[in-house]
Amino acid sequence: MSRRLVVFLAVLAAVALAAFAAWWMTRAPAVPAVQARMAPLVRTLQFSARVATASRVDVGSTLTGRVLQVAVAEGAQVKAGDVLVRLESAELRAALAQTQASERQAAARIAGLRTTGRSTAQASVSQADSVLVAAQADLKRTLDLVAQGFVSQARLDEARRAVAVAQAQRDAARAQSAAVAEPGTEVAQAQAQLALATAARTAAQARLSEAVLTAPADARVLTRLVEPGQIVQPGRALLSLALAGPLQLVAQVDERYLGQLQPGQMAGVLADAYPTQRFTARVLSIAPLVNAQRGAIEVKFALPQPLPSFLREDMTLSVEVETARRDQALVLPSSALRSEESTGGASGVVWLGNDGRVEARKVRVGLRTLDAVEIIDGLKTGELVLVGPAPQPGRRVRIDSRAAPAAVAGKGTKEDAAGAMSNAMGR
Repeated sequence: MSRRLVVFLAVLAAVALAAFAAWWMTRAPAVPAVQARMAPLVRTLQFSARVATASRVDVGSTLTGRVLQVAVAEGAQVKAGDVLVRLESAELRAALAQTQASERQAAARIAGLRTTGRSTAQASVSQADSVLVAAQADLKRTLDLVAQGFVSQARLDEARRAVAVAQAQRDAARAQSAAVAEPGTEVAQAQAQLALATAARTAAQARLSEAVLTAPADARVLTRLVEPGQIVQPGRALLSLALAGPLQLVAQVDERYLGQLQPGQMAGVLADAYPTQRFTARVLSIAPLVNAQRGAIEVKFALPQPLPSFLREDMTLSVEVETARRDQALVLPSSALRSEESTGGASGVVWLGNDGRVEARKVRVGLRTLDAVEIIDGLKTGELVLVGPAPQPGRRVRIDSRAAPAAVAGKGTKEDAAGAMSNAMGR
């Protein structure tokens, strides 16, 4: 082969390589796309909930004392008035006996005033009246004798003093008689003393009754936090009771999902320990207050009757609430939306491959899940929507059907509100 031929072939190879490189650099990039299609779309929320009774109370003592007896165990069913805990009460019984004695003493004093006291006072009045009559008669005789000159003026003064003393004694006897009469001052004081003694006895009885803790209503004992011999104080819970009533599910849901929840919505419930025994519940109420620390809102669920036999107080369950459904909708993956142009995400923009170039098209958006979105207007069934990195609108593009993601269909995706709430708590 001649030298000239070798050079010609080398130049030809270089030109071919440059042409291939130019073609490679200018060819349209391949972008995956998904076909808009009709499919069912369901939006659900998933979170954890716990089993709880409508009412739960902690039972504690209002006294400081030593526990004598704990009459119930955890899990026991109790009736209203059943004894739960007894405290040592010897000191309280002694205090009650003392107040009862004081009450009897006060009552006896009133009885004495109304019997012998009144008789004695009346006799004193009669005696004082007699003494006064005698003194007045003596004074009259003394006046006559003085007028006749038989006695001195000193004797007259003595007679007058005797009358004055007799009058004073009569007035004192009458006052004493009035004091023991109804409603005299002594009787009133004795009645006040009796009232004080009765109040003290009532208070002592109440304190003695507080040494016995009873069930406030029909209930089940959840926790027992006390043992015999233990010293207890007011304000400390000794037992936790679940009052008789319907069981509920209580969940803390991230406040961002508040708009998706409404009373009456149905939910599927599953316990990890019993994965084959799924049952349904219903949204009963949504709390009017948001927990500011957790950014969560409390949602309660009514349970079906009869209740599943495996439910236990405070058991954790997985709840899935269906918040929206479309039997047939034009569905795209959420990643197909390039931007959102109005408040609340009611409209957005998607990119299509049209005649080998990228076309931006505005669409109206309906129901959303984490992974899927409903297109209400702006797109037709069968159109190919670009998903993933792509050239700007107006640039050339090739649709790579082999790299296209799976079409969104069926039940759709679920939003994990419990996980979202955990993230929100860390903010």
